Amino acid sequence: MTNALHLAPPPTHGLLDDYRTPDFFCELMNRKVPAPPIIDCIKKRLSSLQIQELQNRTASAEAQLYRMGITFTVYTDREAIDRILPFDAIPRIITADEWQHIERGVQQRIQAINLFLHDIYHERHILNDGIVPADLVLQNANYCQAMVGLDVPGGVYVHINGTDLIRDQQGRFLVLEDNARTPSGVSYVIENRHMMLRLMPDLASGLPIRSVEEYGPRLHNALCEVAPTGVDDPQVVLLSPGIYNSAYFEHVFLSREMGVPLVEGKDLFVHEHKVFMRTVMGPKPVHSIYRRLNDEFLDPLAFNADSLLGVPGLVEAYRRGNVTLANALGTGVADDKAVYAYMPRIIRYYLNEDPILDSVETHICAEPEGLAYTLENLDKLVVKPVGESGGYGLLIGPQATRAELDDFARKLRDNPANYISQPTIGLSVTPTLCGTSVEARHVDLRPFAVTGRSVWVLPGGLSRVALRKGSLVVNSSQGGGSKDTWVMAS
Repeated sequence: MTNALHLAPPPTHGLLDDYRTPDFFCELMNRKVPAPPIIDCIKKRLSSLQIQELQNRTASAEAQLYRMGITFTVYTDREAIDRILPFDAIPRIITADEWQHIERGVQQRIQAINLFLHDIYHERHILNDGIVPADLVLQNANYCQAMVGLDVPGGVYVHINGTDLIRDQQGRFLVLEDNARTPSGVSYVIENRHMMLRLMPDLASGLPIRSVEEYGPRLHNALCEVAPTGVDDPQVVLLSPGIYNSAYFEHVFLSREMGVPLVEGKDLFVHEHKVFMRTVMGPKPVHSIYRRLNDEFLDPLAFNADSLLGVPGLVEAYRRGNVTLANALGTGVADDKAVYAYMPRIIRYYLNEDPILDSVETHICAEPEGLAYTLENLDKLVVKPVGESGGYGLLIGPQATRAELDDFARKLRDNPANYISQPTIGLSVTPTLCGTSVEARHVDLRPFAVTGRSVWVLPGGLSRVALRKGSLVVNSSQGGGSKDTWVMAS
């Protein structure tokens, strides 16, 4: 009789066992003691997973995203033009109390932005009272003369807004910037949720996670609410530049979610100052246009005469009140990075309230004291061009070389009005799968707000994560990825 060899089961290694929290606020670990029960529950579930299992699920998710065509375009990369947005399967958690604070702050901000835009295109009280410098607004490249004196339905200029938030080392949510023109990324919010529920049902099971499925219907309803008066059944369309646009997937996705036609400029025409859509059944009136074209391409008769993307006569039809554009023309003034510095004053001026969400301290280089401070502290600051987005053209002082600092100082002196500066904020981090380990990576949040008769904020938002170790740049065009954002109902 031989003795059977009894082998002990291999030791298990939990997903978070080796996770090291750096000197930043961690969205999962640095909670108040005791942590909310929902956070402890999610940590236990994550700890029961193995690295290999998470790697396999992540690889499966990214393969599905690519097969489904959920990509964006990077025009500067000759080798890989169409990319998926890298997806991290460890969710970002926001408690019910945290979300209530964010939601109220975003709603307040949108209300103030719409009042500001109405004012600067009408009476200009805020400029005359010296709250915001008149030159900063009236000489702004995004100020649109065609909007002067034009009343928009419901006083809504910004129907779709993306407010970029960060969290500092104390865990406070701060507004980094506003996106009041054609904000993108909401499709990833919804598709990330679909992906998580397919790949991680064990992690989500039984949790009170708020749904993100309402976005399409909410947006459609809002655009119907702000359609021209006297229209009982408004026709809404989504106007796209076409298949070669970097966010074309999102245009297709949103038109499907809203249940409206996806059109290009060639599909629309203007007759007697009214907009029509070409269909196989003949021309059909159009009343609200969710446009994903920048102002300058919308109408070759009003702006860029060489544009082949827009609709001749569209601006005059808009000015006559026969069609609604979402977002309105000229909203770029409100999300200008220099105007951003005045947002706390703008909120107090129109609403007589303190901002619910604080802004990041901002120095305007167009002002002598702002330029002097920026030049003196260049190695400690983040400096941004006021008209750029996507993380392009900025300087992160603490990570720059001496040569880069000297070169940027010359740019500042040559064109100070083009720049603002802010302190380097220790962005919060979240556990993120990095190869064969889980490590802390910096993250931000873009909640999306839809405004018709009222402001509704999608529960969650796009959590963008900087996948490169130590990087503070989360933009997809700069190598960032995304996470599903779980807002808890209780």
